[in-house]
Amino acid sequence: MRIAFLGLGVMGYPMAGHLASRGHEVTVYNRTAAKAARWVEAFGVHGGKSAATPTLAAKDCEIVCACVGNDDDLRAVMTGPDGAFQQATPGTIFVDHTTASANVARELYAAARERGLNFIDAPVSGGELGAQNGTLTIMCGGDVDAFQRAEPVIAAYARATTRIGESGAGQLAKMVNQISVAGLLQALAEAIAFGERAGLDMALVLDVIGKGAASSWQLENRGPTMIENKFDFGFAVDWMRKDLGLCLEEARRNGATLPVTSLVDQFYADLQQMGGARDDTSSLIRRLRHP
Repeated sequence: MRIAFLGLGVMGYPMAGHLASRGHEVTVYNRTAAKAARWVEAFGVHGGKSAATPTLAAKDCEIVCACVGNDDDLRAVMTGPDGAFQQATPGTIFVDHTTASANVARELYAAARERGLNFIDAPVSGGELGAQNGTLTIMCGGDVDAFQRAEPVIAAYARATTRIGESGAGQLAKMVNQISVAGLLQALAEAIAFGERAGLDMALVLDVIGKGAASSWQLENRGPTMIENKFDFGFAVDWMRKDLGLCLEEARRNGATLPVTSLVDQFYADLQQMGGARDDTSSLIRRLRHP
């Protein structure tokens, strides 16, 4: 298929690569043109190419994927003067992998419908490693027919893709994911810090409790690196604060109470003040080691 991919960050770069490797005709756009040029150098052998604007990237494409920073970035690449909606062919399916607000998802869904286009909000979970390995989990909101047509394409970089409901439902599900992850990471950080102060061999302890009720992806994958004080990978503190901000804003709107999420958000603010804005989210343990 003819596919455009807008945004070549740590997630978008490998995701677009998986599409090209599967034989799709992929045109990429990135705000920093040099990054797009590097992608073409890596995947041009599969027919990958770049375009100077989202409009040009999306022209004549059947599916347009995006993975950018936030609501404003998303609006710019979709409905801005050089946005992908401008010359898109009616019937084109837009699949947005940005973690953004449910409101902007609904806004762009409505704008797409006015132009005869389809829009699916499809935020992802699995981090940089999941993007590189093509094993992301993707939660989607939008029309059933558009989702069913897009799902086989999304499978190039996903191990699980689920339609949650109507437009915005994918973003709301991602908020549920981030609320869960934030609480798990704080609990894991406290557990490890407690065990260290108690003089336990925490690698051994994690191995044991990982076979029981405390088992989780975070314990298995981030527990060992937290023990080793390694935080130079994965999902950055800055991005988690952005995501938790979306969660807290939505909670204010729907009346949900998020006391733990609010607290962990402030702990991440502490890490930013400590100079750890680009560290992995598992760096929460740094606060406990250096109170």
